[in-house]
Parts: sequence; structure tokens; C-alpha cells
Amino acid sequence: MRILQLCNKPPYPPLDGGSKAMHNITQGLLQAGHQVKVVCISTPKHPLKVGTIPDDYRARTGIEGVFVDTSLNVVDAFTDLVTADNYNISRFFSPDMDIRLIQLLSQEPFDIIHLESLFVTPYIPTLRRYSKAPIVLRSHNLEHVIQERIAQGERNILKKPYRKFLARQLKNYEDRVIGQVDGVAAITDADARQMAKHKDGPPIVTIPFGVWPAEYQAARPAGPPIFFHLGSMDWQPNEEGIRWLLRNVWPRVIEKHPKAKLHLAGNRMPKDMIRAKLPGTTVVGRVPDANRYIAQRHVMLVPLFSAGGMRVKIIEGMAMGKCIISTSIGAEGIRYQPNVNILIADTAAAFTGQMERVMADPSLADRIGSSAEELVRTHYDMERIIQELIAFYGTLQGK
Repeated sequence: MRILQLCNKPPYPPLDGGSKAMHNITQGLLQAGHQVKVVCISTPKHPLKVGTIPDDYRARTGIEGVFVDTSLNVVDAFTDLVTADNYNISRFFSPDMDIRLIQLLSQEPFDIIHLESLFVTPYIPTLRRYSKAPIVLRSHNLEHVIQERIAQGERNILKKPYRKFLARQLKNYEDRVIGQVDGVAAITDADARQMAKHKDGPPIVTIPFGVWPAEYQAARPAGPPIFFHLGSMDWQPNEEGIRWLLRNVWPRVIEKHPKAKLHLAGNRMPKDMIRAKLPGTTVVGRVPDANRYIAQRHVMLVPLFSAGGMRVKIIEGMAMGKCIISTSIGAEGIRYQPNVNILIADTAAAFTGQMERVMADPSLADRIGSSAEELVRTHYDMERIIQELIAFYGTLQGK
């Protein structure tokens, strides 16, 4: 099959969860013998740097990007508020990208058009006019769920109603879009069930984030447990969760365990967190090698309260045999068993308690990590996942 993969940001280099999810789909399809053409939106926040991409990757994908200025524009945001358009989505539309898609689809036939995330769905009308290929939406998150959860936690009385309004807008938009595509590849079973409620909706299948287990080596360093978090801090749920951890959990831990260690790293780490120098903490920005960073530490913390979809870092941590302590929301979409392959905590007291369990019995982290590694091999092996996606494509072509 010849597949057009339309991405809301560059899938290479795979630096964050979204780009890794897209990159792994690209690699999986290529390894399975299919042709993939990658077209992405290049933004000020996530620019496509073609010169840094390996020659083989460029040759096999023909990757190209179209610059779209997605920077916040107050006038446009207010206009969309008045017109009931959703600014979160509309700012990803560009006439330049529309023109490039028209050129591409007029020159090359495709068997499947694969849309990565809700943010590239404004181009559906153009895709329909210039191609007969089935359109598949790869849903990374239910975006309205994230906005609803952010609104629930919003303390600013002026921002709270606005966030609720944005969530309603997004839900209405998602409902309309589901009726415009030929199939949906949801990243979690929960998302798939939610989307299946849409009347006369398209076929939906769950295609979770996956990895190639052989690329992740289990690592269990010696010494007392070092707790850590690794994630992009320009994603609001991550920043919200880490500030909660530092405010409500870490003071309790360090008071009873003065030698405890907490390491935090991630792109665009807030400067005030780096400067704070809280007892027992080491805070840095982006690290050059994420897997090495994970390998050298013991227990991954995922204190999320407003996320959606599936956390890529949890799957990667599990693949490396790490013990994870997460909120229920953070672990959503993963087929886990509490106290078997992950530790779950939804309050400050519970989170503190799980961290203290690991400090009291370091072998617990090893047992949880070993079970987590097996979970990834069983359910999140990319080779099996990509075959399920290809089979789904086949059913849509036969309609």
C-alpha cells in the first residue's frame, strides 16, 4: 500500500510522546513493506529541520514540512470565540498546506490517508476533493477530555468558564469530525468506546502506542531508589502534575526520609523549578539521551490529573523494567494490574505512601519492573500492533 501520513508536527526527531507515536507508525509501516509519504506541519514550537534527518529516512518517506505559524494570536482566538470555531484546531490550518496537499494528491495516488491527531482534520475537505483513498484518523487523545480536566483543576475564576467553553467546543468538533472519516484508530480502548457512541460513526479499532522491546534494555542500577520524572514541561498536564508533586508530596517524603532523591528533567523546564533547589531534588532541562536517563534511575513518577490518551513514557519505562508510580489518569489506556506491574496513587497521601513502600523494600521496585517489562512484551510490541493497523486499513479498502 501507498500511505500518506499527515502529521501535526514533525515525527522526526522523535523527542516527545506525540512525535514518537507518529514515528513508530512510520517505521512500522516501512518495515512491513509499505510505502509511506510523510507530510507535516512545521511550527515555531516544533520546526522541521530536514538537514538533521538521516538520508535513508528522507529517501524512504520523502518527508516534507509546510510552515504554519501556530503561535497564540489574541485577535484570532477572540474571533473564533465569537464565531464558535475552535482556535485550538483552526490555528493549524494554512492555505499553504492546503495548496501543497492539492499538488501532491493531484500528482500521486494513495491507498490510505492517515491523519495523525485531530489537529490535521481541517484538511479533510481538500483530501476528499482530490483523493478517493479512505481517510483514517489516528486519535492520540480525546482532546476535549484533556480540556475538561484542566478546567476542573483551574483555580482562576476567570479562566475556568473559558476552559469549560473550549472543552465543549472541542467535543462538538470531535463529534463532527468522527462522522467525516472512514475509520478511527484510537490509542486506547476507553477512547474507542467513547467514540463509538457517535451515531452512524465509522469503524473504530484500538491501536495503542507500541515499542520494539529489543530496543529497550532493562536496567536496574544499584543503590537506594532514585525517583524521577521525565517529560516535556511545555505540556500543561505535565507541569501541573509536577507542581502538585513538589507542593503536596515531596515535602512529606523528605521530612521523613531526608536522604531521599528526586530527579526531574524535560524540555522547557520552568526556570523557577530549576532555581528552587528543593531538598533532595535535582532539576534539569532536556537530556541528550532519554533512555540513558531512565536507565540510570529506579522509580518513574507520573503524577497526572488532566491527561488523556496514553502515556508514551510509561510504556518506555516499563519496557526498561522500571517501577512506575502513577495516578489512575496517568496510567489510563494501559492494561495494568495495580501492585503487579504498576503502583497507583491518586492523592498526596497515597502517592507518599507508595514512594515510602519502595524505600522500605527496594526489591518491590524490581518485582514491579519485571512484571511491567513482561506486560510490554505481551501487549505493546510494535510488530504485532502494526499488523493490526494494516489489517484495519484492508477492511476499509474493501468497503
